[in-house]
Amino acid sequence: MTTFSDIFKKSFLNDASMDINFYNVIMSLLAAYVCGMIIYFVYKYFYKGVLYSHNFNILLVLVSMITAFIVLTISSNIVLSLGMVGALSIVRFRTAVKDPLDVGFLFFAISIGITCGASLYLMSFVCTILISAIYIFMVKVKTDTHVYLLIIKYDRNVGGDVLKVLSDMKYVLKNKTIFRDNIELTLEMKLKTVDTEFVSALSQIEGVHSAALINYTGDFAG
Repeated sequence: MTTFSDIFKKSFLNDASMDINFYNVIMSLLAAYVCGMIIYFVYKYFYKGVLYSHNFNILLVLVSMITAFIVLTISSNIVLSLGMVGALSIVRFRTAVKDPLDVGFLFFAISIGITCGASLYLMSFVCTILISAIYIFMVKVKTDTHVYLLIIKYDRNVGGDVLKVLSDMKYVLKNKTIFRDNIELTLEMKLKTVDTEFVSALSQIEGVHSAALINYTGDFAG
């Protein structure tokens, strides 16, 4: 009578030969490549970050296929799965991801590789199309309100005049830097129309060294 202990020992003591269906291997890698290419074109044509990276885009396709390959490997043999987990646990990535959205795309590619490696081809394809469509929709949605940063540097004694010009405007104080005789303010404003008359009014105040209005998207290149 075969017991659980016998099955467990057999899994570890037998040779590490893998019973792999090469049809499933080809189909998994092909499905991961097709879904990865969908991400590739979505990232390329609808990217809204500061600096588009072609190498990172290629990496997304490779990650989806490599992840599928890893899932196929660890699902074929328990000994290899433990070895693979141990090997991957010591991997450290030192490259900083500057745009948080890139992390989402990277996780997207990994998820595709997992589902394709598990032979869930239809699920992988449908979810890739659906998530890509949602991303494109959210990127294309436009609002009438734009966010700006107003940076003003002025002398201490004209602070009242500056606040008087800003009294009719809605803003959020983001930063205030006080020097010996000068003050620098960074204000966040939401404007429906780009009306720069108040910037000109601030610049004309004697004692105001500079007044700059910057369109702020929340993305900065490091």
